[in-house]
Amino acid sequence: MKKALIISYYWPPSGGAGVQRWLKFVKYLRDFGWEPVVFCPENPEYPETDTSLFKDVPPGLEVLKFPIWEPYQAYKKLLGQKKEDKINAAFLSETKKNKTLEAISIWIRGNFFIPDARKFWISPAVKFLRRYLENHSADVIISTGPPHSTHLIAMALASGSRIPWLADFRDPWTNIDFYKFLKLSSWADHRHHKLELEVLQKANAVSVISKSMALDFNKIYERHYDVITNGFDEEDIAGNVVAVLDVKFSIAHIGTLTNTRNPVTLWQALKNILATHPHLAADLEIKLVGKVDHTVSASLDDFGLSRFVRKIEYMPHDQVVKCQQQSQVLLLLINNTLNSNMILTGKFFEYMAAKRPILCLGPEDGDAALILHETKAGLLAGFDDVAAMTNHILHYYDLFQHNCLEVQSRQIERFSRKELTGELAQVLNDIADIIR
Repeated sequence: MKKALIISYYWPPSGGAGVQRWLKFVKYLRDFGWEPVVFCPENPEYPETDTSLFKDVPPGLEVLKFPIWEPYQAYKKLLGQKKEDKINAAFLSETKKNKTLEAISIWIRGNFFIPDARKFWISPAVKFLRRYLENHSADVIISTGPPHSTHLIAMALASGSRIPWLADFRDPWTNIDFYKFLKLSSWADHRHHKLELEVLQKANAVSVISKSMALDFNKIYERHYDVITNGFDEEDIAGNVVAVLDVKFSIAHIGTLTNTRNPVTLWQALKNILATHPHLAADLEIKLVGKVDHTVSASLDDFGLSRFVRKIEYMPHDQVVKCQQQSQVLLLLINNTLNSNMILTGKFFEYMAAKRPILCLGPEDGDAALILHETKAGLLAGFDDVAAMTNHILHYYDLFQHNCLEVQSRQIERFSRKELTGELAQVLNDIADIIR
């Protein structure tokens, strides 16, 4: 088999969304003639841990680990947090913080840790992997970001060898939704853009998760971008007993609920419906699985909906799959940001695999809207379209009352993790053959 060296910050027991994409690729790469070798940190600062994911790690997989130093203890001390507190992604804060201290910490993060807080791993990781490659072969090097420090490790390795390099972007770099909140100086902003451009120029191949992301990157540097979406793993579902649906009319959101995903339009629609259809109050359950920003909790209070909320802070992935199958409606929230068109989260595809109706709040011309239309997997309302959201909820609720709330999705097989790994393997074959 050809060998792929994969550089990833996230690896089991890391939980959350960041680990899923490459864990599933690694799971199936051997089926397409590639033997993966994973390089990851020995002592990372993960926002969540999930030991259930170890079941997806292929037997006999070589996993290389090297210590990382991250500045998070100083960050926690500055904000008055405990040593054992977890650092949330995407500026999520479950409680209000001291605004001055938070602004200082964000400024330091944005201007001193470029491209990210894992920058101190780059040089020692490059040295470690160069020594490894002196005695072990690799046909390709793969980096997956964020964090984008992984790309800088791969770029250094590739520049000193004839090994081709694939840079995989699970999220954008300078066009990620929170980039504008980093309080960057002009120097820091220039540095980010320069590094991003260098990665896009020098990688032998670049993969992204959506067509709109490919178009966006083409504005930065014009080249071919391989679109390999996120997906769902059929094996996660195959072994499960058919789930018993929730008794209540449950609207479930799975995953981190940040300030930019706060669905005020949904809360307004539910408030309006409860005023005109008071019997919904006996049936409604808003199920939030994952961490919730304090602004979302405040909105639920403001709209009088907190009494309907059931919060579950974190679930292992195997339980998440079951929860999705049990829920009456699955809530997909696209970040209400400038890059909303290109967002295709992993949970979107897992929602489709659960075969429960999807209720989406997002851009009507985005990639998620297009796939929803093609697969008939659910309904979408625009960010500010309270009327459409109201109609969608009433439609689903009427079906629920008549015991026929279900979805007949189609053509979702192309989003299976195994199918997508086949697409990835073809990209790897192409760049490996070019170098030969």
